[in-house]
Amino acid sequence: MRISIVATLAVMLLFLVQCKRSDSSAPDGADARPQQVRVRFDALPEQVKAPAHNPTSPAKVELGRLLFFDPILSGNEDVACATCHHPTSGYAESLEISIGVNGHGFGASRSFLQPNDIPFTKRNSPTVLNTAYNGIDIYQDYEPDVAPMFWDLRKNSLEGQALEPIKALEEMRGRKYEEDEILGVVIDRLRANDTYQKLFQAAFRGTEAISEENLAKALAAFERTLVTNQSRFDKYMRGDKSALSLSEIEGFEAFKKAGCGNCHNGPMFSDFKVHVLGTAPSTKLSETDRGFEDRFAFRTPTLRNLRFTFPYMHNGSISSLKKVLEFYEDISNGKSRHAEVSAEDLDPLVKELDVDVGNMDQIVNFLHCLNDEDFDRSIPESVPSGLSVGGNIAQ
Repeated sequence: MRISIVATLAVMLLFLVQCKRSDSSAPDGADARPQQVRVRFDALPEQVKAPAHNPTSPAKVELGRLLFFDPILSGNEDVACATCHHPTSGYAESLEISIGVNGHGFGASRSFLQPNDIPFTKRNSPTVLNTAYNGIDIYQDYEPDVAPMFWDLRKNSLEGQALEPIKALEEMRGRKYEEDEILGVVIDRLRANDTYQKLFQAAFRGTEAISEENLAKALAAFERTLVTNQSRFDKYMRGDKSALSLSEIEGFEAFKKAGCGNCHNGPMFSDFKVHVLGTAPSTKLSETDRGFEDRFAFRTPTLRNLRFTFPYMHNGSISSLKKVLEFYEDISNGKSRHAEVSAEDLDPLVKELDVDVGNMDQIVNFLHCLNDEDFDRSIPESVPSGLSVGGNIAQ
């Protein structure tokens, strides 16, 4: 009898351990075998949540818009958030990896001024569109306070993300100021500007309305207004079955059958986890980008608005959607394009993909219905600093 009880307890313990493994919320990429993935697709919510500590208001949004386009936030006053996230490019950029400080020109024509000792940014500029929904799950639930940000998940929430580019040497800071002093410099500039004094006061009240915290809140409030939740796919999922063509519906089925939904699922077509894909390293970087926890893992990007977000992957190393699918075909056959990532290191979920030349065109055709051009493209005529709107982007 005692032996039977012990054996039963051992089996139960083993079962619990296995359940814990399969339900693990740890980022993908390290496990030796694929986990069970629940796949579901849906429209984006038509309403956007804001954190309780940063409710959206018209005054806050307008302040954030001006700050987004104002180079006053950069060390050399030559780069704005909009330099690499411009509305004419879908709040993304057409460069593989960006040129921030000491650059001039726009998009593919942007280059460094000479002499130059500033490196390229490490990664491709992802679109700001729909980042308000980051972290949304397959049931349309999300918490803006803990929304995952950046290719390596290093920050949560738009508020947590907002000030990081200002502190980064190659993005906005430059060499004139150290990382631990640049935000103080920016705050002093804003406090010395009468227009910003009034705008911050209207948005936040209080005697010391201009602060690092409120700067982040204003930028985040503006970015939460940049949503595209009326794509033809959204309309289709809300009941308008005429919104997609027959070929797009067939492409959707091919997308699901190929296993793309293992990582690209939910309303944002992203699981917001990191995966090891063995993407070819950028030739523009002097040091290899090792990603999340030095594992060459990067977060799954959204598949929405791909028309505006080329080139693709974390370092912009792939120029077209067809080539992206060819890349995934290689992975499913155990081929890595990165010398430091072996076939054994590749994410188990991606190895399960069934992508081949027979379904690539169908899948690409479906992805186009996730584009939505109805977003705020307005650009301020001027910014309170009097500097060039959007930074040094004139040709």
